Amino acid sequence: MTATLFSLTFAVAAPFWALMILLPRWSWTARIISSPLIVLPVVVIYALLVIPAFGEVLPAVASPTLAGVRELLGTPDGAAAGWAHLIAFDLFVGRWAWLDSRERGVPALVMAPVLVLTILLGPLGLAAYLGVHTRWRRSLPPTVST
Repeated sequence: MTATLFSLTFAVAAPFWALMILLPRWSWTARIISSPLIVLPVVVIYALLVIPAFGEVLPAVASPTLAGVRELLGTPDGAAAGWAHLIAFDLFVGRWAWLDSRERGVPALVMAPVLVLTILLGPLGLAAYLGVHTRWRRSLPPTVST
């Protein structure tokens, strides 16, 4: 079952990435990606992997040590749970960046490589988007003088 859940993890996230990267201007993309619930399938997979092993997981995350985390992630269940954890957060960050980029008017051709980087190396994709984010300022509503 662990191998199946591992395989499903990216498979359930991939359609959302495809929408953001390949169909950024399609009206249904905005409707779908605007929901934070798009990460829910991956979260369910994560829960299926972590809850049965909660007795081993809690001590490793409550007082983490390098050896303890290595031991936890060094098992098939731990590696699959770690993968689901990464995929869920990468998708959430990618979703935020995509939505924010639309508000700022960042071109889709700029966002596509940022999103691919987020899929592959999450924190570096976030860093890349934070750099992009400073170039395009969000338009603020006019202020009213009294």
